[in-house]
Amino acid sequence: MPATVIEPMPRIVILGNTSGGKSTLARHLSKKRNLPHIEIDRLYWQPDWSTTPTDLYERRHAEIVDRDDWIIDGGGNLATVRARADRATEIILIDMPLWVHFWLAAERQILWANGTLEHPPAGVVDVPPTRRLFEIMWEVDRDWMPALRSLCDEHEAHGKTVVRLGSLEAIDVFAGSN
Repeated sequence: MPATVIEPMPRIVILGNTSGGKSTLARHLSKKRNLPHIEIDRLYWQPDWSTTPTDLYERRHAEIVDRDDWIIDGGGNLATVRARADRATEIILIDMPLWVHFWLAAERQILWANGTLEHPPAGVVDVPPTRRLFEIMWEVDRDWMPALRSLCDEHEAHGKTVVRLGSLEAIDVFAGSN
């Protein structure tokens, strides 16, 4: 009798800069693959756009990452990204040019200010300060993205599935086939 191969429970992490479609893709994949969706922004950000105390954030993060199956999107803090990637069975990196993120963020800020944004990040009703949002995007592009690319290279070299999406069209194609 052949041995039964037990597939690991799916755990997908979606990484990338702000306003790149991570949460939208995660909601889509969550429905199609019947996985619980966790938005890191909801753990990391408070309603006034201050950050959750580090010890509380890290404890909640560890509890979520330890679950059997999930799809997690977002950044949080760079120290916890590795734990997500290490436990994930699949990593999706949205890696588009910074100007695309700026454009998408500007569009989102307008919808948010008009009260017509369907899924505000972190579930926060108040629009985040635009200047600080753009500064964060710049910092993520400069400081985080090289580290995220390297992390993906490392996991890919060890056989983990890594999907890299470099344009809005690539995200749409991927979402359509998954």
